[in-house]
Amino acid sequence: MAENPANNGAPVLNALAQYCKDFSFENPNAPRSLQPQTEGPQINLQVNVNAKQLADADFEVDLTLEGDAKVGGKDVLFAFELTYSGVFRIQNIPQEQLHPVVMIECPRLLFPFARQMVADAVRNGGFPPLYIDPIDFVALYRQRAAEMQAQQAGGQTLS
Repeated sequence: MAENPANNGAPVLNALAQYCKDFSFENPNAPRSLQPQTEGPQINLQVNVNAKQLADADFEVDLTLEGDAKVGGKDVLFAFELTYSGVFRIQNIPQEQLHPVVMIECPRLLFPFARQMVADAVRNGGFPPLYIDPIDFVALYRQRAAEMQAQQAGGQTLS
């Protein structure tokens, strides 16, 4: 990566664009699901981060949030799936640190916007807004790295 004289070789992470790539909200049991419930809902959430390189220094990062709320473990109040993406330009980052920057720092920048979209959709669906707790993207990155290592170790055979 060529250095930009304006930043004197300092690490640079720029968000060039961010956008909703895919979004779905379902309230499958309305209007019954909007009636007062005797118990609080169980909220399930899955988080996934994917990235692809677009150019020398440009990466598209997808933050996917999938979740639902159920009562009694079976009745779905609502469900959502959001892929919120961004294009980032990363310069002057050593190659060995590039993957963690893409998979940790980029989704960290996207998360507040994705969180707000989910909260607004849930509120517009007739429920109190769902404010997702902050996500520890470092722990998520480490967990995925450990899973990949386990898969690679499990796939090797001794001769």
